Amino acid sequence: MNLANISSKEIMPGYHGKLIHGDKISWAFWTVEKGAEVPEHHHHHEQIMHVVKGDFEFTLGNETKVYKAGDVVVIPSNTPHSGKAITSCELMDVFSPVREEYR
Repeated sequence: MNLANISSKEIMPGYHGKLIHGDKISWAFWTVEKGAEVPEHHHHHEQIMHVVKGDFEFTLGNETKVYKAGDVVVIPSNTPHSGKAITSCELMDVFSPVREEYR
């Protein structure tokens, strides 16, 4: 499998993802348009976000920070979070268990 051969899906406005699913995890490679936002939400999935490129403002619980290339954020299950692309970004997310709605 090669990422170049995986079709991108626009999961929400400005968030284009290439998604890979195993039995217990989902791995998402996002290309995010500048200004695109993810409204506050939470889910039962544990999530780890990695900023590959760009500046991404992210709120986890009550703490907001701007994350840059190389930064990693661990998002516990059921913790409110939201985000906004300050610049165009490339992000990676890993979810456990599988994000069935992303299949």
